[in-house]
Amino acid sequence: MARALLRVARCYCYSPFPRAPPLLLHRGASSPRLRFLSLSSPSSAAPTASSDGPGDKGRCDDYLGMSDDELMGQCEMGTFKASGPGGQHRNKRESAVRLRHRPTGIIAQAVEDRSQHKNRASALSRLRTLIALKVRKPIILEEYTPPVELLQILPLKSTIRGKDVGPQIGPNNQKFAPGMQALLDLLFAAEGSVSEAAKILGLSTGAVSRLILSDDSLRTAANELRAAKGLKPLK
Repeated sequence: MARALLRVARCYCYSPFPRAPPLLLHRGASSPRLRFLSLSSPSSAAPTASSDGPGDKGRCDDYLGMSDDELMGQCEMGTFKASGPGGQHRNKRESAVRLRHRPTGIIAQAVEDRSQHKNRASALSRLRTLIALKVRKPIILEEYTPPVELLQILPLKSTIRGKDVGPQIGPNNQKFAPGMQALLDLLFAAEGSVSEAAKILGLSTGAVSRLILSDDSLRTAANELRAAKGLKPLK
């Protein structure tokens, strides 16, 4: 009987101090104050525009054709205090901005300005460039017609360019990113062959090589595509 009463008594025992969640128990004073807690590393493989992304299943969006507000609507934004040089007020506010593009997992950030608004604009611009470099749109070479975004970055001597396209757009122009994406799409479809892409663009192999080498990020992305096909890098 005594043992039975002891078992009943144990069933009604409780602690007046509930256990704290594990994250609170292990949170140290030196932990950084980040408001962006859902970051994840993007896949090492370049995503395609037809790939399903979180919250965008089945969609094939032209991300670079979106307005800033539309593209921001697909992002998670985090703010944090930037470290390093930049003035005595650099670390007093969480002005640095990090953007994560949900459909692709691509992350871009800006820390150089004291204004969160300016850093947000810079991070969004960098996100567009990273999307151009990393996201491939599948194309069929037999049915391919170069889009106007690609024609705009081609040299004037291209036989398919046309006079109505206007002057050539260079790497310093914000419209260069869509053209860069289209060029990498073509190079990807051509198995990394610059000569094959050059034939389609009405240019010599040397002219296309010089176009690729005109921008460091474009050259790096193109060489990564070529390396995946066992081809030598462009220099």
